[in-house]
Amino acid sequence: MSKVVTVSAEQPNGLVANIQMGEQRFTIDESGLEKGIDTGPTPYDYILSALGSCTVITLHMYAQRKQWPLQKAEVSLTHERIYATDCAQCDDQAAKISRIIKKLKLIGELTPEQRLRLEIIASKCPVQKTLQAGIVIQTELLPA
Repeated sequence: MSKVVTVSAEQPNGLVANIQMGEQRFTIDESGLEKGIDTGPTPYDYILSALGSCTVITLHMYAQRKQWPLQKAEVSLTHERIYATDCAQCDDQAAKISRIIKKLKLIGELTPEQRLRLEIIASKCPVQKTLQAGIVIQTELLPA
């Protein structure tokens, strides 16, 4: 079981979320959105960060186990919403779906075969598997 993550936001500015994970604390600040100001990471930035960090760590674990000369793994990620009409498998053509683009850079004296295998492994990190499989989220209202 994972550790408990507690998130809260309160007035007068409910667009700043305070996050606590064990002893670690940080914030997500979307208070500048209406003014077009980037005041800090958004929730989607953290999703991309989780996916990216899981990807590069998985690649290094695999390369170390195989004793391959991977010096650095880098992934750049973007998130976009696209219309379901761009997706042949979608039922609701008016809906939008999320798409994440991962651009992978591998540095090291790797053979073409090793690079290809690492590209495949990059799609097998646990966070990506979780996101692709879908998540059941259960909300329970607690007393105030």
